[in-house]
Amino acid sequence: MTSNATNSGRPVPNASLMAAATWAAVGVAVTLIVAKLGAWLVTGSIGMLSTLIDSALDALASLVNLLAVRHALQPADQEHRFGHGKAESLAGLAQAAFIIGSALFLIIEAIQRLLRPEPIEAGWIAIAVMVFSIVATAGLVAFQYYVVRRTRSVAIWADSLHFVGDLLTNAGVIVALIVVDALGWLYADPLVALAIAAIVVYSAYGVLRRSYDMLMDREFPEDQRERVRNLALAHPEVLDLHDLRTRTSGRDSFIQLHLVLPATMTLQRAHEVSDDVESRIRAAYPGAEVIIHQDPEGIAEGHPTFH
Repeated sequence: MTSNATNSGRPVPNASLMAAATWAAVGVAVTLIVAKLGAWLVTGSIGMLSTLIDSALDALASLVNLLAVRHALQPADQEHRFGHGKAESLAGLAQAAFIIGSALFLIIEAIQRLLRPEPIEAGWIAIAVMVFSIVATAGLVAFQYYVVRRTRSVAIWADSLHFVGDLLTNAGVIVALIVVDALGWLYADPLVALAIAAIVVYSAYGVLRRSYDMLMDREFPEDQRERVRNLALAHPEVLDLHDLRTRTSGRDSFIQLHLVLPATMTLQRAHEVSDDVESRIRAAYPGAEVIIHQDPEGIAEGHPTFH
């Protein structure tokens, strides 16, 4: 059996980059809370209130992310041999709860405003705040996407979904404010708020599904599993493989499989072949922990078979 541990006490790559992304998210969210609170107090817009609530929950979710990422970046220890990557998934579940809570509150407020429309004052102030929010949020999302590409962090990916939703939300509020100001149609404000709530719930589902899959050790997508099979079977001395198991925990990937090798092959050669297969897989999945067991041809094993 050959293996390679990715978190055996060594510093985790890109830790400072992930920390920077979490601090940037908290900083942007707090800044937007202050700006939107002032605009809402002046305008009374339900759409503005929706974005204020969203930013407040974003700040809370980003703070949870900051703590979760800090914990997830800790290397494996005596009690957590597979590292702490699932802390990111737990943060994702918390974020999903925050998002759904904000959507429910927003729906209630929007329905009340539909039943009792109220005028919006000083819409230009709200529009200016929204434009500022779009610029600040777009910069943050671009940075988060860069970090996700470098680190594969599910927590930062989930956090970026919040802020992508914010971009749509802010644009929707601008449209509503312009319609109300130009046409006097007060229903535009709560209707846009309801549309924003739908976007928020959709984002929550994506975060919830990804976090749940990771906590439940869901297998890689089938095309990725097939890629692993092809990499292993590409070695001319590998006859077959079985019992391929894969999972993801935070930024870490885990791959284990059984290689079927000629029964007459020496233990030394079997070890060399396994090392070569491991190197091929790790080249395709950098940083993955790969565990390979060697089976001689013709030996039947009682492992479960999954398609």
